[in-house]
Amino acid sequence: MLKGKKVILGITGSIAAYKSATIVRLLVKAGAEVKVIMTPAAVGFIAPLTLSTLSKNEVLSALSENETWSNHVMLGRWADVMLLAPLSCNTLSKMAHGTCDNLLMAVYLSATCPVVVAPAMDEDMWLHPSTKANIETIRSYGNKVIPVNNGELASGLIGAGRMAEPEEIIHWLEIFFNQEKDLSGKKVLVSAGPTYEAIDPVRFIGNHSSGKMGIAIAEECFQRGASVTLVLGPTHEKVNGNISITNVTSAQQMYDACLSEFETSDIAIMCAAVADYAPVNPASEKIKKSESPLHIELKNTPDILKTLGQLKKPGQLVAGFALETNNERENALKKLQSKNADMIVLNSLQDAGAGFGHPTNKITIFDKSGKEYRFDTKLKTAIAADIINTLINIAHA
Repeated sequence: MLKGKKVILGITGSIAAYKSATIVRLLVKAGAEVKVIMTPAAVGFIAPLTLSTLSKNEVLSALSENETWSNHVMLGRWADVMLLAPLSCNTLSKMAHGTCDNLLMAVYLSATCPVVVAPAMDEDMWLHPSTKANIETIRSYGNKVIPVNNGELASGLIGAGRMAEPEEIIHWLEIFFNQEKDLSGKKVLVSAGPTYEAIDPVRFIGNHSSGKMGIAIAEECFQRGASVTLVLGPTHEKVNGNISITNVTSAQQMYDACLSEFETSDIAIMCAAVADYAPVNPASEKIKKSESPLHIELKNTPDILKTLGQLKKPGQLVAGFALETNNERENALKKLQSKNADMIVLNSLQDAGAGFGHPTNKITIFDKSGKEYRFDTKLKTAIAADIINTLINIAHA
């Protein structure tokens, strides 16, 4: 899958740079042509001679050397992919803010190919708000981020921030090239986020959904070539890519928006945490607090997933989510059948790192044939890829 691919490997100043030699070796072994660019700081962690020997190409680190100019524009246009591994906190910040003070950054800013990064840093740096903001910023530019691992760090601590292993990075690239546009020509409808059901103009019935999972799914589908419509409940999360967004607040609004898009959709993935109940008579003015108990009559909200399951035509696929706290498997399978869905993604609030608000998730997928697919805890962006891979496999089964 990497045979004949042209890869620029950018190496930055991180102790994880020692793994870059293995990355080069594996890329060359897979048939890729590799050119290595190092930041000045990276040279202190691994010798350019090692990398030039493995890549069979001169290693570049300066804009000019011995009166020879390194043409960063042509380098940026030469590659099929630019991989930065390891990506240090410093270079991440430069990417986010467009700082151009070395050859690697000049090539990055000139690159017309996809850019993929494998961050590596200590846990405290990885979890710092500025790092999180910078990661989201470079994602908004269209860059792909390979998830970090949990493990032993250079500081001696155990935690998040360890760069993905070379074999994982190569596997990620193989999947990237193999399925980059496998949804080309497809129209995908995704729902995400919570719904808010008004009690009065100030208060509402809602839940803790952030919309992260559904947004990650929508972005994954877009990256694979699909035309994506995202019906999005109230959230502060940003959406990357050229995705059509319909913002809604209530379950009824989400129902109406999904139904209006479903007929022309090939795939519908209902990830939103839709409120099951809504007040029958929302107050037109703020309800004043009193000593007497407040009684609110509730009604069922429309069942979006069930309606789509009833309306789907041959060739359409419908997937839903089940967030459970007990009897998880039994409840998920019951939902799969009662909603006439093709696939149900189970979240259990009993699993650490899963459910609302977390950047990670842990899922089990059930399909109509009775197959069960289990996935370990990962970033929601990685889980989104697992979900779409499984859905495509089901479609082709």
